[in-house]
Amino acid sequence: MIPGRDQDRVIIFDTTMRDGEQSPGASMNLEEKLRIAAVLEELGVDVIEAGFPIASNGDFEAVKAIAGRAREAAIAGLARASRKDIDRAWEALSRAQRPRIHTFLSTSPLHMKFKLQMEPEAVHQAIADSVSHARKLCDDVEWSAEDGSRTEHDFLCRCVETAIKCGAGTINIPDTVGYAVPEEFGALIRMLMNRVPNIDKAVVSVHCHNDLGLAVANSLAAVGAGARQVECTINGLGERAGNAALEEIVMALRTRQDAMPQKTGIRTEIITKASRLVSTVTGFPVQPNKAIVGANAFAHESGIHQDGMLKHAGTYEIMTPESIGLGRSSLVMGKHSGRHAFKAKLKELGFELGDNAIEEAFRRFKDLADKKKDVFDEDLVALVDDQVVRSNEHIRFVSLQVFAGSKGPQRADLELEIGGETKSTTATGDGPVDATFKAIKQLFPHEAHLQLYQVQAVTAGTDAQAEVTVRLEENGKTVNGQGADTDTLVASCKAYLHALNKLLTKRRKTAPAALSA
Repeated sequence: MIPGRDQDRVIIFDTTMRDGEQSPGASMNLEEKLRIAAVLEELGVDVIEAGFPIASNGDFEAVKAIAGRAREAAIAGLARASRKDIDRAWEALSRAQRPRIHTFLSTSPLHMKFKLQMEPEAVHQAIADSVSHARKLCDDVEWSAEDGSRTEHDFLCRCVETAIKCGAGTINIPDTVGYAVPEEFGALIRMLMNRVPNIDKAVVSVHCHNDLGLAVANSLAAVGAGARQVECTINGLGERAGNAALEEIVMALRTRQDAMPQKTGIRTEIITKASRLVSTVTGFPVQPNKAIVGANAFAHESGIHQDGMLKHAGTYEIMTPESIGLGRSSLVMGKHSGRHAFKAKLKELGFELGDNAIEEAFRRFKDLADKKKDVFDEDLVALVDDQVVRSNEHIRFVSLQVFAGSKGPQRADLELEIGGETKSTTATGDGPVDATFKAIKQLFPHEAHLQLYQVQAVTAGTDAQAEVTVRLEENGKTVNGQGADTDTLVASCKAYLHALNKLLTKRRKTAPAALSA
């Protein structure tokens, strides 16, 4: 079991690959999930919720693969309160060194009446049956009261007591719809700690959504009231407005030890690496003013602030960039840099690539250095991320030539490799981006609709790499794609192709059942 009995130890339960993947467009393939799981273990996450095994064969295989590789973290699989779900979860988890079955059922009057269409007594019995069955299979069982923050207190206490009696070692109280406020949510946890007679036999957990922007505040209020597990995601990823952000929870506890003496086992220097990886894999860029990991989190533009920083960093920084693994950007790489220096710099940035991948990355670095005078750390991160994202794609970018300007018509000459066969075409459109996307559609016909097109610069300067995000929707399936290049139109084409490739993968998956927690 994880060290949940230490009253000052907060267990970090990461659900980026389960709840986070429920964000529209945030689908991940097996290889991407394995990369994220490896970084989460490096980060020191206690419990990794790897997916919902019964949702699809893809989810099942991902949970199974992660369970087989994990060495330190407990691996959890989500299951509804049914034998079929629980058995499927255990089948996926059984190879794990530390497996956990996480089963849940709604307990609020609203959910029981309209979602479950079950009477409270039937819900209570289903909790007893499902937890008992899970405990027969697995020593580590977690039970969640879906919509717990809107559940009647008497019924919630009864359900929690029963779940613990039936073998649940962790009791999770979710604020499923992000409705609670901190004082109220903290009081709810205190109420359970005071009223449930066997509450000392379990770790109390919380899972807060961010619909009112209070997920982190509610989670910390719960910790103050006695909760010792927090369920969260990298970058606050999650359905609707997202979940409590892991990096904010961890750094708040670390920074404000005077107010919150609890600690975690997170290696905070890996936070930036984890944030960048999740952003790249999901295609969800981190907003510049995002706490902890945003591009502006340690930027100071005001003259008064800059003056204070020069005199003493503590005047305007309550934590150091180095504490989250963010080194100050330096111009140490250029077109004359050799392979050894390049490989050493990638290792410093947290990348461990094989020989073939290093050669490809070095070639792309040289191409970039010819176009861009100063190569920043952020450029190298974008370059490698872009390379990894594009591995094993069915549709590959070859070349793009665009004719643009105010007189028009704008034209795109595009060459792609599709299933190993090179194809080319020319298309015109209302602007160079429109022409490029129409050319892609000519070479690979599809019915996906463009929902989002977003461009941001990786670094400062007119020669900066552009990082483009594209969101496509097809038959209710939504995917995000990312691309980076010094040419914004090339980056746009790569982002569209990345999204299209993800959509092809998603077509082969069975649509997962509606989930929550």
